[in-house]
Amino acid sequence: MEKRIKALYIITIIAIIAFLGLQAYWLYGRYEYALNDYERNLSERIVKCVDDYNRIREKSSDKRADSLKNKGNGFNAFSIPQFSLQQEYGDTVKTTRTARIYTYLFSAHELLGLKPGTPLTEEQKTEAAELAQQRMTEPADSAVFDASGAKDENEAWSATNNVNIERKCPFTADGIDSVLSKDGIRATATLVAADSMVWHTRIDNHKSIFTPEVSLTVPYSQLQGLTVRIVSRINPSDVLPGMWQTLLISLLISGLLIVCLVLQFSTVLKLSRLDKMRNGFITTMIHELKRPISTLKMCVSGLDNERMLDDTAVRKELLTETRNALDNLSAYFSKLRDITFNDVEQIPLNIQSVNLHELFDTVAGAIVIPSDKTVSVNNDISPEAIVSADRSHLYNILNNLVENAVKYSGAEVEINAAAREKEGFVELSVCDNGFGIPSGDVKHVFKRFYRGKALAGEQPGMGLGLAYVKLLVEAHGGDISVDSTEGRGTCFTIKLPQ
Repeated sequence: MEKRIKALYIITIIAIIAFLGLQAYWLYGRYEYALNDYERNLSERIVKCVDDYNRIREKSSDKRADSLKNKGNGFNAFSIPQFSLQQEYGDTVKTTRTARIYTYLFSAHELLGLKPGTPLTEEQKTEAAELAQQRMTEPADSAVFDASGAKDENEAWSATNNVNIERKCPFTADGIDSVLSKDGIRATATLVAADSMVWHTRIDNHKSIFTPEVSLTVPYSQLQGLTVRIVSRINPSDVLPGMWQTLLISLLISGLLIVCLVLQFSTVLKLSRLDKMRNGFITTMIHELKRPISTLKMCVSGLDNERMLDDTAVRKELLTETRNALDNLSAYFSKLRDITFNDVEQIPLNIQSVNLHELFDTVAGAIVIPSDKTVSVNNDISPEAIVSADRSHLYNILNNLVENAVKYSGAEVEINAAAREKEGFVELSVCDNGFGIPSGDVKHVFKRFYRGKALAGEQPGMGLGLAYVKLLVEAHGGDISVDSTEGRGTCFTIKLPQ
């Protein structure tokens, strides 16, 4: 049985460790999924911020064109993006796309026939720009790019427009940082000029779950190979709130399963202990009952011997032994009866006034003294010490304590009994100079079937005596405590209501 329990203990530990490992692996997977989802949303927000910043730049004034206004006062400038498509046919179709951006200067006042210096409305500025496009001659500035890498005309046109925006209002790290900050994104932006054209956004997800970060390389002027690298560090505390339900359910299930495993193993241990106690109890009970039964058999055999019956002293001794054997049997059965009650209130009590001094004298006079011991009993209880109790049960309580004092002592036994009144209670103490109780056994001495390891094999008994005493004391509404020093003796103190 012990080997099975040990094996079960090991299997339980392995099962708990394996379950925790699987749970940790599952939670890691859930966290990885939540982190990837968070990174995807964060990447979309960053790309949107770049688009928003490009729209802001597109609406700003044309700084490139403004730099060309030094040709004279009153001139305005505008840029026009264009791109052309050329296809050559052979074994394969070769497509060449060319993007061009022209910047023109014009005088709005001259085109509209207004006096120089006259303030212009927005409608007049727009009208002047349209007239200037109709009368375009030589551009003041131009730029040509190869847009063949674009997948279609729309992408080529968008790239051309981005070059125009960059020439009009250059992309800056501070500018994109301000847009990201407004959206609540903590990131670092770095402008990077690529060796070749970059047409699409590249996203690099986290490499470590402990210090995760997402990195985006976003082209803002594809034809010029200009990109911005945005790195955003992710705080795990931003990811965990999104999976709090998963964490809570996982923790509850894990805790429940672990508790169930522990309780299951604890139950097995308790059942094993109960099985050992039951077997020990049966063995001890048989051993204890054999003595009075053997005595009765011997006495009954003596009754068949006429010569023994003719001897008055022998006959009297036989009757005394028979009576003692029957008393012992009765005491054993009384203990077993009372010890099986689940509630101390179930024990029937015949309450009456009991003189403690006289009762202890009766108990002391009835003890059986072994031939190899000398017993000295000191009754220091006041003759006026009276309590309300069941005399029979109180007798059994004191008898058990005195018997234990004799049983677990050396050759010279000294027993002292005393009592004192305290706040409506009587404290009755029974002390001896015996072997004492080991400190590890003191807290267990009142448990049913418990026997101290030191003397359990040397003295007969069922481990019911002190449990029986405690049960009867509590049935009277009292309390019992023990103070013992190994090698010097033991003192039991009973607190009973008067």
